[in-house]
Amino acid sequence: MIRRALFALILLVTVALPSAAQTPTMPSTQRYGSGLLDIPVAGVLPHLNVTTTFSGFWASLGRRIEIDAAGQPSGFGPARSDFFGDISAAVGLFDRAEGGVTVQSLNEAAEGGNIWGLFGRLRLWEPVDQGLGLAVGGRYLTSPTFGGPGFGAGVEYAPGRLGFPDERLRDSYSSGDGLGTNLSLYSVATAYLRGYDGGFLPENDMTFSLGYGGGMFAGGRKLEFYAPGTSNGWFAGSAVHIAMGERSQVTVMAEHNGFDVNLGAQVDWDGVRVGVQGLALNHDWPQDGQFSEYQKPKFGFTLSAAICPREPGFRCRPRMMRRTEPDTIYIPPPPPDTVLLGDPSGTAAAYVGQPASVCLATGQNVPIQITSSGDTLVGTPPVPIRSLRPAMTFAGTYAGSAFWYLDDEVIVFEGGDYGKSDDTFPVDCQQILRVGVYRGVPVFAVVSARRPLEVIFVPVQPGVWHRYERGLRRSPTSF
Repeated sequence: MIRRALFALILLVTVALPSAAQTPTMPSTQRYGSGLLDIPVAGVLPHLNVTTTFSGFWASLGRRIEIDAAGQPSGFGPARSDFFGDISAAVGLFDRAEGGVTVQSLNEAAEGGNIWGLFGRLRLWEPVDQGLGLAVGGRYLTSPTFGGPGFGAGVEYAPGRLGFPDERLRDSYSSGDGLGTNLSLYSVATAYLRGYDGGFLPENDMTFSLGYGGGMFAGGRKLEFYAPGTSNGWFAGSAVHIAMGERSQVTVMAEHNGFDVNLGAQVDWDGVRVGVQGLALNHDWPQDGQFSEYQKPKFGFTLSAAICPREPGFRCRPRMMRRTEPDTIYIPPPPPDTVLLGDPSGTAAAYVGQPASVCLATGQNVPIQITSSGDTLVGTPPVPIRSLRPAMTFAGTYAGSAFWYLDDEVIVFEGGDYGKSDDTFPVDCQQILRVGVYRGVPVFAVVSARRPLEVIFVPVQPGVWHRYERGLRRSPTSF
């Protein structure tokens, strides 16, 4: 059954088409790829993007509870103070899936050895912009191994939600079921909403996630020392994503992972991420009677790096939701002021020209005529354009004299870097539509293009356009 489900999952990911979603960049979780602090979200990493993460937390107890074979408290052990670390790596596939590996409890002094695991998530739906996303996923962890007698021969231990090997956690007890936390399947929905942008407030987005799962999200809820505050498999979280510039983003998060309330923040600067967390804050603060790592508030941190092989310099610039409303591109622009209904000179031009058109920065074609001698005629009746200077100008805003255009600077647009191609050329306005503005100059794309855009067009002067390609690098000075 599990093999059939795995095959179906792989097949669905393989045939899935890339998505054009523009949702905010999610931070790195402590152990399981992208998400919040410890819970998954509906989004996945973009295709071939890779994240590597190291996380850790400190736990200190004046005494530590021990349990018997039935899972009941049997006394107290000695004091314990440890630092526990974890590493993980994740990769995005086809903009539809994300998978990775995790190694937990990098503590040579701890018994039980390292815990290894795999995790994956398949995005079933994600909105192009605001809206609701859906995903399903799973996590599989190996059981720790202890050399001592433990509860006796043949004991099968179970991994816990904090990532360190614990001889008190097992798959079954003499009094009934145990944790069953090796395999954790889940489903999750995430709502993506644009925040308020205006005045002194920076650009911001909000996300809200709600999910249900088994295994790690629900196992052990009958153990008093392990699972106070259980929600029986339900988990939820929210985050505010704040743009701090073109290269950085801050995410402030709160979540309930099925047992614990966690709060934290993570800074992302070009894919380098640093986060701090307060864990298990719904439990009692340290006191003389504290006896369980699972019931004690803890401090942790996360260090992560994201690598984007399809971006210039492999930099993963954080993205936010689009702010440019696409419906404005379907509204016809006002008629340009280049078509003259009379002959200001008082005499009609005695020229015969070939009909042509010029695509303006307003997104509209303007009819003109070209004579055999190279004169450009406009208006009815047609007159040479040179005779109308300087009173006549073409409508629209153009990049031809802008410093950033003359210096071949990279255009940063919708979270991507676009490099300048070699040549200019004419464009038919019926084949393009406006998708945004860069430094006051309108930006266009092919009508059928999907986001994220691979190519954009910038008007240089009336009838002359320049092509910019995502990730194109002309020279070292371009960056």
